Amino acid sequence: ADLVTDDVAALTKDIDVVFHAAALSSPWGRDEDFEAINVEATRRLLEAAIIAKASAFIFVSTPSLYAEARDRPGLSESSPFPARFANAYARTKAAAENMVLAANRPGFATVAIRPRAIIGPFDQVLLPRLAKVAARGWFPLVQGGAAKIEVTDSRDAAAALIAADVARDRAHGQAFNITGGSPMTAREMLTEAFRELGLHPALIPVPWWLAASLVWTVESVCRLLPGRPEPAATLYSLGALAFTQTFDLTRAKSVLGWSPAYTPSQAMTRAGAAWRFRAQV
Repeated sequence: ADLVTDDVAALTKDIDVVFHAAALSSPWGRDEDFEAINVEATRRLLEAAIIAKASAFIFVSTPSLYAEARDRPGLSESSPFPARFANAYARTKAAAENMVLAANRPGFATVAIRPRAIIGPFDQVLLPRLAKVAARGWFPLVQGGAAKIEVTDSRDAAAALIAADVARDRAHGQAFNITGGSPMTAREMLTEAFRELGLHPALIPVPWWLAASLVWTVESVCRLLPGRPEPAATLYSLGALAFTQTFDLTRAKSVLGWSPAYTPSQAMTRAGAAWRFRAQV
């Protein structure tokens, strides 16, 4: 079903809990598309769930809400968002999350989970973009790859959704940061990811100022081209690998009773196996 144009009432009829994970998850795109898919579709599904008298609405948000061009270690749910969101994706997901949590009321529990950089066999966001850049034979290692980053196994993200429903009496009206809980440097993550994907690009150290200047120029050109094609790298994706962003999982562990069960290595091994299998068929 198309949540933007179709009648969503049929999707919520006789449904007790709505898990809403559909989104335009991309570092690039038209503002109106992000608004339609991330905000308007969420509003329509939320209203349909209320009318259908569902008891809970579990929403997949994003820790991209915190993204900015500086190191941010140990982020908790009370950490402030930047004065300006990094891109249209972060801005519209923040609007949708606020809408969902504001709808929390007795008899209708709403919860938002924020899984960081989900990696799984059907990843359409992270690994494909890394592979596209690496296919040139080299990959820019911004800031020398020293930034600490976290990823989340798709199985852990799914378990967090279930935990949010089970713990709805305690979790309602709240957002929860979700990660694999094992920070690794960008160099370590890229090295392992490319090995699992069967790629061997040279990792070339590049200073932030130079990489950001080049990417900003390419972004500007792409915005002027017909169809606004997505550049190989964006300032947002560059920043995700250039600056430390780690998370405090205390709230998820104490309120949801959830903890990550899979390491980043296990996540990438599983995703890489699926990637190599599809490449052969």
